[in-house]
Amino acid sequence: MKKVFQEFSDFLKQYNVIGLAVAIIIGGKLNQLVTSLVNDLITPAILQPVLTKMHLGKIEEIQWHGIYWGRVISAALDFLIVALIVFFLVRAMNKAAEKAKLAAELAAKKLEEKVKREKD
Repeated sequence: MKKVFQEFSDFLKQYNVIGLAVAIIIGGKLNQLVTSLVNDLITPAILQPVLTKMHLGKIEEIQWHGIYWGRVISAALDFLIVALIVFFLVRAMNKAAEKAKLAAELAAKKLEEKVKREKD
């Protein structure tokens, strides 16, 4: 039984299951935030005059010949906002990684020079 728990623990560590679970939870909450941002802030602020003239309350109600174009527009806005947020996050992470790499290279170079001076 102890071996099974050890294998399970190794599995969790190897595939970073906890990190994946956290990412899924945060991603779900980010989706809720963006959906609310689109439905409750952007759409009313920008599109309300158009929606009022069309006698509609929400963008999702826009339809033409039975096709709900408003739902497509709303989903596209959701996607674009999430993609933009992810882009900025990845960009910031890449910049931080590059700075860390440069700092590590500089530290290694300084250490190498120090070792050379000590040898001489």
